Amino acid sequence: MASIKLQTDIDLDDPILIEGLPGVGLVGKIATDHLIDTFDMTYYASVQCGGLPSVAVYRGDDSVLRPPVRLYADAERDLLVLHSDVPISSDSTETFASCIVDWIAANGITPLFLSGLPEQGVADGEIGTENSPELFGVATGDGISHLDREGIVPPRQSGLVSGPTGALLHEAIGANLTGVGLIVEANPQFPDPKASRVLLEHGISPIADIDIDTTSLIEQAEEIREARERFAKRMQQAQTEESSQAQPLRGFQ
Repeated sequence: MASIKLQTDIDLDDPILIEGLPGVGLVGKIATDHLIDTFDMTYYASVQCGGLPSVAVYRGDDSVLRPPVRLYADAERDLLVLHSDVPISSDSTETFASCIVDWIAANGITPLFLSGLPEQGVADGEIGTENSPELFGVATGDGISHLDREGIVPPRQSGLVSGPTGALLHEAIGANLTGVGLIVEANPQFPDPKASRVLLEHGISPIADIDIDTTSLIEQAEEIREARERFAKRMQQAQTEESSQAQPLRGFQ
């Protein structure tokens, strides 16, 4: 049975949820991993939506097994993070997205969905260079107000968001849910902590009204890249459509 099972009691008031499913440049996963580590977020709920792989996850120096998709919470910042250690199969995206969005809508949560826009020669996965990936915003329901307030512009071209993040946005449209999609230019082949930094500093931080120190993200860029490249190799085994990404609709306009 599809469900979100709470693991602890945390008082949240009108929280914002940051989605970090694996996708292009692993921008969402890097960003949400950073949030969980920086704020020492609490394991809040297990995600047991239909279609998710039946695997158990363990961490070094910890014998406790956990499901591959989890929610973390920070009561002080009224923040939730959707975290996944596995790709979401294309066969499961509709069921998974419906399960998540139903729970979001029932609990008065405002979601921020994260996606990478494949862009050649813009983001090389390195932090600290002059050229910064561009950030764009799309919205469902009244989410446009968040974008307007922070001056986040729409993409320059028509396009679509695919994969599990695209399915989440599709369900959010159907539910008339107030939500925001943040789209950042990212390396289509390698993990891109530089693009994740842009998401954190110019998208997540102002919309969620939280201060996020990205110093450690900059300092650990090489370590992050190596670790995420190992993860990316696992991702390459999945079909392209199983990876969330934004893409232009060239030739269809």
